[in-house]
This record gives sequence, C-alpha cells and structure tokens, in this order.
Amino acid sequence: MSWIDTIGSFLTEDETVARVGLTLLGGILTLLVFRFAIQRVVNRVVTGVKKRHGAEDTQALTTSPVEAMRRVQRTRTMGSVLNGFAGWTIGIIVVLMVLADVGVSVTPLIASAGILGAALGFGAQSVVRDVLNGLFMVFEDQLGVGDIVNVGEVSGVVERLGIRVTEIRDVDGTLWFVRNGEILRVGNYSQDWARVVVDLPVPYESDIDAVKDTLLAAAKAFSARPEWRRKVLEDPEVWGLESISAEALIMRLVLKVRGGEQWTAKRALHEDLKTALDSAGIDVPPLNRAVLDGLEGVRSPSRRGVSPSGEGTPEA
Repeated sequence: MSWIDTIGSFLTEDETVARVGLTLLGGILTLLVFRFAIQRVVNRVVTGVKKRHGAEDTQALTTSPVEAMRRVQRTRTMGSVLNGFAGWTIGIIVVLMVLADVGVSVTPLIASAGILGAALGFGAQSVVRDVLNGLFMVFEDQLGVGDIVNVGEVSGVVERLGIRVTEIRDVDGTLWFVRNGEILRVGNYSQDWARVVVDLPVPYESDIDAVKDTLLAAAKAFSARPEWRRKVLEDPEVWGLESISAEALIMRLVLKVRGGEQWTAKRALHEDLKTALDSAGIDVPPLNRAVLDGLEGVRSPSRRGVSPSGEGTPEA
C-alpha cells in the first residue's frame, strides 16, 4: 500500500483529527522552513563579511572596518525580529485553520477579532507605538546589539533589541528594560567614528609652540602604536588654546578614532601625554586652588609664593 493510500485511509477513518494533525504539522514545518531560511541568510551575510575581512569570528572584526561590524549586528538583529514575526504570523494562521477544521466558524471570529483589535489598538496605543518604533529603529539602523548608546536617561551597551523592549546594560552592570516607544532620541557612540577630546591645562608662562609640539609628538607616537594603528582614523590635531585664565592655559588636542573606542583611547592617550609632559618638564597647574589677595583679586598660589601643598602665606 502506497503512502497516499495510507493517508487516504486515515482521513476516511477520522478526517477531522487528521486535518487538525496535518494543519499543526504543516504549521510547524512552515515555521521551521522560515526560520531555517532566515538563519541561512543571516549566516551567509555574516560569513561573507568575515571572509572578506579575514576574521575568524565576530570579535575579530574589531580590526576590520566599522561598516563590517555594523552589517553583522544589523543582520543578526533583523534575523531575530523576522523570526519573531514568522512565529506569531504562522501561529495565528494555524490556530484559525485548526478552529475551521473542528467545525468552528472563523468568520465571526475574524470579525470579532477585528473589532477587538481596534479596541485593543485604541486602548493599548503604547504597545503599538513600542512595536512600530522598534521596527523603525531596526530598519533604519539606529542601534544594534553590541552598540554603546544613550537613549535619554539610560546609557550603556545594547544586549537585546526586541520588538517591544530594548535591553541596555549600563556601566554599573544594571540591565535596563527600555520600552521602544519611550525612546525619543538615540545617541549611538559605536557608529562610524568618534573624537577623543583632551583639554589639558598648562602653566600660564608656558611656551605655547613648545607645548603644542610636545602634545602633537606624543599623540602621533600613540597613533603609530600597533594596537592603535587601525583604530585611529586620522592624524591627531592640536586645535590650540581653548581658554585662558590667570591660573593656566587650556590646550585642546583631538584624535579621530573608530566608534566605541573613544573611552579606551582617551585613557591610554592620557598616560602617554603624562609621560611626555614629565619628560618635557611641563607641570600641570592645579586649577582648584587659589587665594584671594586683597584688591588685586584671585591669583594662582603657584605665582604668589604659596607652596603646591597650599602651605604658607601670600605675599603682602
């Protein structure tokens, strides 16, 4: 007996149960096919990016252009979103088909569901707004898993981007669940490039050109280090005097780096600048200590005979 005859005999004996079983089986198989196809597309995109950039895994893409990482993150995020949509859509269709198989009229149910959906849509506008805003954030690539973002009251790393809620872990390790509809603006620190800005106070009597040369030489040496060569996008620049006060001159140094690397780069650059200033004999003046000297106003202790520790008395 062929498998067609077997199925026909089974349908004849208990047609309703067979239809329900086949509907459920068809729904499961359809969902598996959709998820397999989505996962295959995601894997092909990710694998293609890795091969083009010679990376063994996603973490190794830190030495590759930023766009490669963005493409991987965006593809994986959209894959998870599509998987969720496929599951809900196929599930609803299967439920309606099963109800039709067991003799329940689905037409009134669909009409009632439409009315109920309208009522729920009116009463649950925030949920609808969350879902729509989440979809737009994914499609417009506003943020992705692994991005460092600022969404208003919360800043941190995106650990999961869902249809309704985005999970963000801050620097203290707290995991925040932020509703997508409440995200009115997104500051993404990981996309494209970022700028390290260092405002360094130097003594008022300093030779400006000598200080600029010292800072620029230290920053260029930092950029040439093997671990930073691919992360620094442009040569460092000294923009010059940012402000002038009686206590110090504020010199501004900037460095363009890959997005997400600005904090690590700034800490490492501070160490190199400190070493360079020490070698050049340039002391950073204390900006939080001053004394009042009669009618002449506020003067720097270092220029009025007060020791660096704050001991002593001002000159008469």
